[in-house]
Amino acid sequence: MLPFGWAVRRRDRRIAVVRLRYRRRGWNGDAADPVADVRWALAEIERRRPGLPVVLVGHSMGGRAAIAAAGDPHVVGLVALAPWIPPSDPVDQLADRTVVVVHGTDDDRTSPENSARFVARIRGVARDPRWVPVTGGDHAMLRHARRWHHLTADAVTAMLPR
Repeated sequence: MLPFGWAVRRRDRRIAVVRLRYRRRGWNGDAADPVADVRWALAEIERRRPGLPVVLVGHSMGGRAAIAAAGDPHVVGLVALAPWIPPSDPVDQLADRTVVVVHGTDDDRTSPENSARFVARIRGVARDPRWVPVTGGDHAMLRHARRWHHLTADAVTAMLPR
């Protein structure tokens, strides 16, 4: 994910980029430790920089964790990259958040169709939800990497107040 942070910082040096390392590998069922980790990071950001608006960016399971944690009052939006989104996951936490879902059309690990259905499901909940396909893009985001980076940087900078 480092190249994504670099792309955002190149676009606007005033944006602070924070990288989260999960304590455990995997989702681990109902415990959903990645969500707890994102919530911990959001609390740390608030402690260190009160009132700072936050845009979450997550890939695959990290996209699911970002979606789940987006109800934090400082989160203004999120960018989910090739996210893993089970259809039963709740969406009310996305109210008034800007949501951009970017997915490679050749992803064989998570479903671009599920991402498109998710965006359709959150219409009327999230603010201006968008599904952006990366034609020929794969799950690792290596094919067309620059496009992935530019789309993410564009979305993040558009969501933050000027």
